[in-house]
Order: sequence, then C-alpha cells, then structure tokens
Amino acid sequence: MIKTFITGIILGVAAVFTALHFVPAVDLSREISIISISPNGGNSEAFYVNIPADRIMLGAQGQSEPLPAGMLWPEHALMEGTRAEIFKLRNANDAVIGVASRVAIQNESLGDVVEWVLHLPARGSLFVTLDPAADEGRRSGDIRTGTREFEELVGVMSERWIASDSADEGLADGKIELLTTYIAATQAAPDGSVGDEVFE
Repeated sequence: MIKTFITGIILGVAAVFTALHFVPAVDLSREISIISISPNGGNSEAFYVNIPADRIMLGAQGQSEPLPAGMLWPEHALMEGTRAEIFKLRNANDAVIGVASRVAIQNESLGDVVEWVLHLPARGSLFVTLDPAADEGRRSGDIRTGTREFEELVGVMSERWIASDSADEGLADGKIELLTTYIAATQAAPDGSVGDEVFE
C-alpha cells in the first residue's frame, strides 16, 4: 500500500510538470519595447499614465475619498505635504507594461522632493529624481540607478502633464508623459556628456 501511495505521488508530480511544460499556468508575454534613437546617440523611450484610470493608489493627508477605499494615511506632522501614488505604466501603444510610483514631498523638514520608480517586470526598474521646480509644465532630472536591463545605463527623464482634449471630461483628466533618454555608462564621455545632453 505504501509503495502504491509513493508511486502515485511521484507519477502525480511528473504529470504536473509535464502538463505545465505544454500548457503554461501563466501566459506571460513581453510587449515590444518602443525605443527611438536620439540625435545625441542615446536611446529615448516614452511612458504614459492615464489619469485617473491608471491611478492604483493615492496617499496624502486630508483625502475625502482615499484610494484604495478605506486606506488610512498617517496624519503625522512629518508626513505633511507628502503625496505618494502608484500607477499602471503604459507604452506609446497604450499597452500596460508595468507599474510606477511617484513620491512628491513639500515640507520644511524634508524639503522639496519628486521621485519616480518605474518597474517593468520583463526588463527591470529605474529610480529617477526630478527637479521639483517645473519649467513650462515639465520637470526633468537624472536616472540615479537601475536594475537588470537598466543597470548599466545613465541618463535623464522628464515628466510632463498633457491635459485631455476629450469632449467627455468625465472619462479622463489627461495623462502624464515620462520621457527617458539614456545611454550605456561606458559610452558616455568622462564629463558625463553625450552630444548636447549631460548624463551624470
């Protein structure tokens, strides 16, 4: 009886692995990366977030309707002026390719901070810090570090708000455009420059 039981377990495990080989439990697919060549020799890639549809979480003090519903945000003085958001991240074809988080802080204790983390499961992650001061609706800053595909890259990223021109304003307020320009660290000049861009 014991031998039959053990044999059944072994055959069951083998059958599961065989079935998973031919019929994957999760059908993962990678969207084609939409990358263009910049005049300075680096690569450029644009990402988008539709507002409010792509907002997953919004953390800030004094919200009448927290997102997600029921979320309790700390009312501590240190968190004053802090806004944390998590979004779905889309490519230029409007396909969801990952998630992004944005933290914006404006208070006396911590100063002014705007930081993004872009996570693309098939490729890796980027950590970016932006200048809090916006110039004609656009903020820009440096790619500080990355993982996997982005680990050896240096570059810059800009954040721009694009208002919706839809007649039905109830469907969308607009979208955030994140434009990245990067190059391999080994191809950057000793001063961190490539053409007209400076990659630190």
